[in-house]
Amino acid sequence: QVHLAESGGGSVQSGGSLRLSCVASIHTDRTYSMGWFRQIPRKEREGVAAIDGDGTTSYADSVKGRFTISKDMSENTLYLQMAGLKPEDTGTYYCATGRYVASRLDVYEYDRWGQGTQVTVSS
Repeated sequence: QVHLAESGGGSVQSGGSLRLSCVASIHTDRTYSMGWFRQIPRKEREGVAAIDGDGTTSYADSVKGRFTISKDMSENTLYLQMAGLKPEDTGTYYCATGRYVASRLDVYEYDRWGQGTQVTVSS
């Protein structure tokens, strides 16, 4: 069973940058996809960025050109580099993993979730 632990959240001003990290408890092979999702109160969790086992990535339109997802297989760690942050990026960011994912940004494709890390962007 995979356990995920996120870190790196915080409070920044608009235009600032943060890097989120997610450490997986086991090595995830090429059948696994990993993703970052975010949620704000009273709204559904939404996909932000995801990466397949072969390195193929997907991004939500709202973050394209500003966020970069990457992973370090040797460290079992997933990253989300966020730049040009906006107040609407505020939320709790979750790391997730799933096997044989067909739609990378679909929350229902993932069955293992971290506890989340808070990102707050002030204007």
